[in-house]
Amino acid sequence: MSLREDIARAIQLGLQEIQDPRSVLVTREPFEVEKLAITQFPALLIKTASEERLNVSMGASAIGRRTGTIEMNVRGFVRGTDLDTKRNEIIDAVEQAIDLDRYWGLKDRGVLDSQITQIEIIDRVPPLAEISITITVNYNYLRN
Repeated sequence: MSLREDIARAIQLGLQEIQDPRSVLVTREPFEVEKLAITQFPALLIKTASEERLNVSMGASAIGRRTGTIEMNVRGFVRGTDLDTKRNEIIDAVEQAIDLDRYWGLKDRGVLDSQITQIEIIDRVPPLAEISITITVNYNYLRN
């Protein structure tokens, strides 16, 4: 399996472990937020976004060390009242999940670091609220 896919799966599993506030739905499969039951909130949708790769070793050979930076987008959805507080709680919970293991259990596969690099508040009509969190993961690997 590719390191890219392993990173996406590890982030999904890590975010499923969030206890406060407990994310009921954590998935990589798109869903229609308006059709979710009240009991399915808060909900997190994880998507692989952009990626940059660079050759680290010299030469024209296809074999060598490479480095990459992948952005994962986490869209968080909350429902109810006091929406600003609920959004902030989800942002803090995602950040705490990252701080538990910035390598997502993949340090031996070349993951060097991960961090939140952007948070965007998406306008929605109450009682729904949405955030977009960009998690940037730096890694390196050997291309055979």
